[in-house]
Amino acid sequence: MKASTTQVRISPRKVRLVVDTVRGKSVNQAMNILTFTRKKAARSVQKLLKSAVANAVENHGVSDVDDLVIDRITVDAGPTLKRFTPRARGRATPIRKRTSHIRVLLRERG
Repeated sequence: MKASTTQVRISPRKVRLVVDTVRGKSVNQAMNILTFTRKKAARSVQKLLKSAVANAVENHGVSDVDDLVIDRITVDAGPTLKRFTPRARGRATPIRKRTSHIRVLLRERG
C-alpha cells in the first residue's frame, strides 16, 4: 500500500515541513490537516495520499479506509534544474530550481 511521485517542482526542505505534520497520523486526520495547511506542498502531498489510499483499496483489497495509518513518508531530493540570472558588471549568478521525490507507505492499524 504505497504510492510515490517524482520531480515535484518544490524544494525538499519545503515539502518536509508539510510531511512532518502528517507523519504517523491516520489517513482521515492527515487529509484534514493537509486541507487546511496553507503551503504549496500540501496539495501535492494530499494528491499522493489519495493515490496511496486508492492503491490500498484497488490492489490490496482494504475494505475500511478509516483503519489506514501513514507508516512511512519520505522526501528525497530530485534533479536540480540549473539556471542563471544576469547581475551587475556582466556577471551571472546561478539559480537552482530544486525538485522532490515523495514516497508514502500506508499500513492498517492493529
